[in-house]
Amino acid sequence: MNTQTDNSYCFSVLPGTRDHRGFFVQETTYELVEVSETGWAHICLDSAACYYVDPANIKAAC
Repeated sequence: MNTQTDNSYCFSVLPGTRDHRGFFVQETTYELVEVSETGWAHICLDSAACYYVDPANIKAAC
């Protein structure tokens, strides 16, 4: 089991960030999954809560 934490993918969103559907995204720490070809950053809180946001609205958190 790998217990090492890789902080290179640990990000938070800026206040007032909205997802690609226009809904506000909770201000907490997310894992950056990828930046899509269309320019959206795919971030996930856990396996059930993922969002597409503007990459300009994320910042390193760890």
